[in-house]
Amino acid sequence: MDTALFNQTNTSCTVDSSVEKNMYPTVYSLFFIVGFPANCLSLYVAWILMRKGNNIAVYLISLSISDLLYTITLPVWIELALKRPVNGLCSLVAVIMYNSFYFGSGLLCCISVDRYLAVVHPLHFHWVREVRTAAGVSIAVLTLEIIIHIALLAHTGALQAFSSRNMCEERMPMSQEDAHLALIRVILGFLVPVLIMTFCFQQIMYSLRQSPSILAEERRKVGLLLFFLLLTYIVAFVPYQTVMLLRAILEPGNCIWAARFRDPYLVTVATTTLNSTLDPIIYCLISESAKKEVRKTLEKGRQGFMSLIWSKESTESSNRIKSVS
Repeated sequence: MDTALFNQTNTSCTVDSSVEKNMYPTVYSLFFIVGFPANCLSLYVAWILMRKGNNIAVYLISLSISDLLYTITLPVWIELALKRPVNGLCSLVAVIMYNSFYFGSGLLCCISVDRYLAVVHPLHFHWVREVRTAAGVSIAVLTLEIIIHIALLAHTGALQAFSSRNMCEERMPMSQEDAHLALIRVILGFLVPVLIMTFCFQQIMYSLRQSPSILAEERRKVGLLLFFLLLTYIVAFVPYQTVMLLRAILEPGNCIWAARFRDPYLVTVATTTLNSTLDPIIYCLISESAKKEVRKTLEKGRQGFMSLIWSKESTESSNRIKSVS
């Protein structure tokens, strides 16, 4: 890790680090190359499954749209890392990033609770597992997340000064108000979702083990899906949320701690992108219905590509015959 250099002027300081410039362009380019087509495929597959009455697909559509919005902002973060001007885009992509974090957390909780009700209480709550209910819940989660986010931004004054400097160039060291905001985000946006998802996973696995009517293969698929979604979420967000918690406790008003946390913060912000990249891949690989639709989609793509090649070759052959004759 590079040594961060800082200059202190009254209550503000600047911290220079080469991590952002050296790491972000490569890492974010890789995540964009993988994440964009993966989420597009996931969105298409989820749309087909939703039309067939699969309520989980509704949550996956919402999750894919959220992840896609975040993924298409990655080129802007690359430009920022390279110190290139992006005009007014910075504030917008910062809002999209935070909304994606916490909207995604809410949707993963919805998926966990839905599976919990379906497996642990299969004879009750049928209305919860309907497509229209899932759509309503997704809209409610998005609305609640936006309201909370706007309230938090207004509390810190960032909303009133919606500018590149306030939304993307963080004040260093962190102010006390920013520290309070970070603590609220850690608790509401991370700890609460992890507790909900962990509880649902534990109850589902216990119920599956106690139910002889459910085939071992079905138990394995449900368990793997929830386990990998939870594991990916924890791996992607625990480092970032840990750094934010430590920053909120130690950094306010202290440039030395701001300098020490700068590189870990930049690295862990990048690792959060894992969640947006891997979620659609996990679902499409483990869900049997999703795998069938992926295979159909890939086969249609292959046939379309081969038809295009044959059509091009036929046209070229016809042109050669005409030129000879």
